[in-house]
Amino acid sequence: MGEAIANVARRINATVEEEKDSLDLSNCKLISFPDGVFKVLRSVSGNIHVITLADNEMKAISSKFFSTFTQLRELDLQGNVLTKLPDTVGEMKHLTSINLANNSFSIFPEKLIEIATLERINLEGNKITEIPVQKLSAMPALKWLNVKSNPLDSNTQSALQSPHKFDILTTTES
Repeated sequence: MGEAIANVARRINATVEEEKDSLDLSNCKLISFPDGVFKVLRSVSGNIHVITLADNEMKAISSKFFSTFTQLRELDLQGNVLTKLPDTVGEMKHLTSINLANNSFSIFPEKLIEIATLERINLEGNKITEIPVQKLSAMPALKWLNVKSNPLDSNTQSALQSPHKFDILTTTES
């Protein structure tokens, strides 16, 4: 456990000291985003555009995370055990890409639809049965949606078959 904490601290210090625009806390055995990190990164949070929290054990992500990293453009939460996102994710004004692959979502995170800048949504390998295809079609910037390896119901599969202004990656059983 101590080694994991030291690893997180090293990565955060490097981000602050080198004034990086990205923070990589992947494979750190995190079960949540550490509260102390908000204090350490407060002075540089506006400069951070990319955060990777992939392959941890996170069950939730706090609304404080989204209200702190308001300039975020890319967020990678792949390989956690998330089941939902806080409503504050809908307030992200610069987010262009979110990777939620291989989590435990059973419901499409509808707040993503409120993010006008969002271009890429990866939901591969979750437990989602329904996708709000009509609402996604109204998203101005959406270019790419990955819903492979989800138990999509037949209505959703049919809706995804028709042409859309964005690319859809899906697994269709034949």
